[in-house]
Amino acid sequence: MTALAARTGRIAPLTGLWNTGWATRAALVILLGVAILAVAGPALAPQDPLAQNPAAALQEPSLTHLLGTDYLGRDVLSRLFAGAPASLLSAVSAALIGLVLGAVPGALSVFVPRAAEWLSLRAVDALLALPFILFAIVFAALLGNGLVQATLAIGILVAPGFFRIARAATLRVRDSQYIDAAGYLGASAWWILSRHVWRHVAPTLVVASVSALGGALLAVASLTFLGIGVQPPAPTWGGMLSSDLGYLGQRPWGPVAPALAIILTVGALNLVADAARDGLAHV
Repeated sequence: MTALAARTGRIAPLTGLWNTGWATRAALVILLGVAILAVAGPALAPQDPLAQNPAAALQEPSLTHLLGTDYLGRDVLSRLFAGAPASLLSAVSAALIGLVLGAVPGALSVFVPRAAEWLSLRAVDALLALPFILFAIVFAALLGNGLVQATLAIGILVAPGFFRIARAATLRVRDSQYIDAAGYLGASAWWILSRHVWRHVAPTLVVASVSALGGALLAVASLTFLGIGVQPPAPTWGGMLSSDLGYLGQRPWGPVAPALAIILTVGALNLVADAARDGLAHV
């Protein structure tokens, strides 16, 4: 098998997801809608998401307000659309930060001296032991309570997972003959990674990134639920869920929209990640 055929065989499971079943197709359609909201959510909002109308507070769903109104009379559908970019793009950013901070050191750790390898593994174990919420709160207290700080905190805590995945994938190809030959010829660790290792590790990291994106979205929603990151009145899915729970008695349908948006998005990401992972397992 040629190198091109090998690369095509590795990537095919990632590009042929549409043919893996109806559940994956539904997940891809959901993610397409979510991507549109992430880019154009505020423009698609039918009303001003910040406009308050106390006289229309806590209204049930109607033709004027398809998902009802919140405790300040703001249109819930408009806030759901307008809150999508902050919730989704921060999750994407956190996953990318974790990928960069984790995957590169994880792959390099296979080729460094034993002492450096041991130190890197202990550092990863220490990060994995950190309580997520406590770390995010301390991080926000030190660097400021903003979306950038919250995103960075999530990215740091996502990185150890990428470290382990990249390290395990690199270990599987480290003892290949062509890598041994490159080492005997004096090639550096970075040269070996860039020329020989990344093409084998990349599909696994893509699948891990999709899965991590779902976890990052849950983390973002958790932090905004607690008031860390985006501050009111700016809408976020986690912030909407937090405020709606305070009026559960008067408006029991209130938390449904933001909770369903989070659940559907995370579920779709997990379905796509599982389908891609199953495809890679048969390559």
